[in-house]
Amino acid sequence: MIKKLLLLTTLMFINFANGEDIKLYFKNSEITNAQTALLYLDAKNIEEPKLTVLNKEKTNIDFFKNPFKKNNFYALIPISYYKDIKPYKIIVSYKKNNQKEFKSTSLILKNGKYKSEVINVKSSKVTLSKKNKQRTKKEYKEAMDIYNTVNKELLWNSDFIYPLNTKITSEFGTKRVYNNKIKSYHSGTDFRASIGTPIKAANDGIVVLSKHRFYAGNSIIIDHGQGVYTCYYHLSKMNFKKNQKVKKGEIIGLSGNTGRVTGPHLHFSARVNSVQVDPMQLITILNKINN
Repeated sequence: MIKKLLLLTTLMFINFANGEDIKLYFKNSEITNAQTALLYLDAKNIEEPKLTVLNKEKTNIDFFKNPFKKNNFYALIPISYYKDIKPYKIIVSYKKNNQKEFKSTSLILKNGKYKSEVINVKSSKVTLSKKNKQRTKKEYKEAMDIYNTVNKELLWNSDFIYPLNTKITSEFGTKRVYNNKIKSYHSGTDFRASIGTPIKAANDGIVVLSKHRFYAGNSIIIDHGQGVYTCYYHLSKMNFKKNQKVKKGEIIGLSGNTGRVTGPHLHFSARVNSVQVDPMQLITILNKINN
């Protein structure tokens, strides 16, 4: 009987004849839908560590060597906003002495209980013309092709930062009611910013998209490596072009009101292994890797 919907933090061990142990454990003690779990694997002399989340799709995720801790691997497990609130079994596999070994643990979610928000915009921005439907479909495919690409190289080596240190005007996950119709949920965090406010890169990476889009307006997407992407929307100016390297804290652009907006602000969002997640919670989790 499950009394609390919490992320299991049970430490799990496998003993080998040589006395070495394999330790598997979660860093964060609880998680909701649309957040990211951080799973650690402490082990010596293992190869090809991977995990599988047993759901309808059987999601496969790679472990990566932790450059900040010896004999440690980590995996980021993003949870979809629409994921069912129930336990999920996770199978971890790896090779040791040319033999494949397995270990399992469980991930239990709690409901994020996200709020609702009413937004009134021009009907042309909600009910799209055939031309704009084709455009948004093309832009969506372009973005998903980016998010589905996992660069296995780690491009950052220090803590992530927020792109702005201003008031949050709209939190991640809020159900969006456009002109009295529920259309979606808020896929990022909105920061208050008048037009022309400098926007900082959250960390080192490579700009993989820099262009104007129908919904997001002037947009910059940064690949930080290992499946982590941060996104900066509605900019009035973009200072970086596609394929340019960027350093943490560099001014990648200026805030604006381009795209589908009711006023100037910065929309900041994130993806992990193609899954849209809460960017603020993700930054908290990523900053635990090197601490």
